[in-house]
Amino acid sequence: MNEHATILPILIPFAAALLQLAMKGYGIAAQRTIGLVAVLFGAAAAVWLLQLADAGNVLVYALGDWPAPFGIVLAVDRLAAGMALITALLAAGALLYASSGFDERGRHFHPLFQLQIVGLQGAFLTGDLFNLFVFFEVMLLASYTLLAHGGGLARTRAGLAYVALNLAGSALFLIALGMLYGTLGTLNLADVALRLQTLDGNFALARLACVLMIAVFALKAALLPLSFWLPHAYAAAGAPVAALFVIMTKVGIVAILRVQAIAYAPAAATADLLDGWLVALALATAGLAALGALAASRLRDLAAWLVLGSAGTLLVAPAFPQATVTAAALYYLLQSTFAAAALFLLADAIAERRGAAADTFQSGPRMHAPWLALAFLLTAASAAGLPPFAGFLGKLMLLSALRDSAAATAIWLVLLLAGLLVILALAKKGGQLFWVHTADAVAPAAPVADWRRSLAIALLVSPALLLALFARPVADYAARAAAQLHEPQAYISVVLGTTEIVRETRP
Repeated sequence: MNEHATILPILIPFAAALLQLAMKGYGIAAQRTIGLVAVLFGAAAAVWLLQLADAGNVLVYALGDWPAPFGIVLAVDRLAAGMALITALLAAGALLYASSGFDERGRHFHPLFQLQIVGLQGAFLTGDLFNLFVFFEVMLLASYTLLAHGGGLARTRAGLAYVALNLAGSALFLIALGMLYGTLGTLNLADVALRLQTLDGNFALARLACVLMIAVFALKAALLPLSFWLPHAYAAAGAPVAALFVIMTKVGIVAILRVQAIAYAPAAATADLLDGWLVALALATAGLAALGALAASRLRDLAAWLVLGSAGTLLVAPAFPQATVTAAALYYLLQSTFAAAALFLLADAIAERRGAAADTFQSGPRMHAPWLALAFLLTAASAAGLPPFAGFLGKLMLLSALRDSAAATAIWLVLLLAGLLVILALAKKGGQLFWVHTADAVAPAAPVADWRRSLAIALLVSPALLLALFARPVADYAARAAAQLHEPQAYISVVLGTTEIVRETRP
């Protein structure tokens, strides 16, 4: 039975989406029930998968029982299992919040939400590059409609740019896959790694295919100069949609980490593929995001810039294929994901209580919601990297791991300066939201208390404390995941097996 655990995080939301489409005539209550039950089962399946993966072996699931590299496989290591759990928890919080009324503002929200989860989970769990493209498309097709859910000119404008860029990225991905298959004769990641290590010709074509693939992943991760779409798209999306979207940039980051550690770094033809440019662009991304956060006029805009800032910080890691650097990046990825997602939900909850001022950083009526102020304080402290919160620990781990690198001075200078700007932005703008009031401003009637919204915010805010309280076991798991990721030969042998692969060649 354990071997089937690998596909459950994909199968559960897919089955839920089909059931929701079949039962669309039974009203929104049935849609919500199916969706919430599905995310609970998905979270339980992700926990089970995490326990199995932490035993140390890569879990391989051959779809259709066709062996790799000829069939499509799911390959789950500690990194994939951890990302599956993060996605499941984030989806649970976002769906819980959406079920308080946001899901009624458009059609087919719940099936599309489940299909978004299918794409996300599949992208983290697959061991095949073409299957990665398929899951990217499932994820993106669902996100196109979810971004526009609720309507409005801002969402339409952001959606058009988002769709155009991602369609271009999808076309480039297909071109890269075609070139890679034409050169290596395979798209299984483990087999690609093996073939790159033994490549005796076509170095230029193989390198070009790999560079194009990195460009696609950089677009998904919002690396400069491919990042200008993110702040507009995420700020325009509805709060629960934006909260789920936070994990989408991590898909690109994890994809770069994985292909670099398993396939590119061990091969002479591609070992230097990220040298000389990735660190510079990653630091530029983090710096731009910090300036954007300082200039943001709304809390949702600030949250979107923080997503971009975390992406820039994390994208420093693939340029240094070392387990200590990757482990620090994984811990930072965890806390930054939940902090940004929580800020999107808080922005929506605050906007409801400030009337015309909404979540803009201008004086408005006094809010009588001390729990919102506390939630914002905890989330902002973690996002800004203040001790003793998880954001501080994650950035400290990352900077410490990079202190002996050739670019250490630039990395420390930019990331610390960017962190200072984020602290100033959150302190100043948080004060404007909660402490600056207009005497004659009339607050709108307090919204009816909804346990789903309160529980969703609590679920996404709690990691700010929990990741600090349980920093040692979480950091230890990140270290084990990073060490396993940087053992490509072990991954290759488990996925491909010990049987010699007989390849057919044609003139």
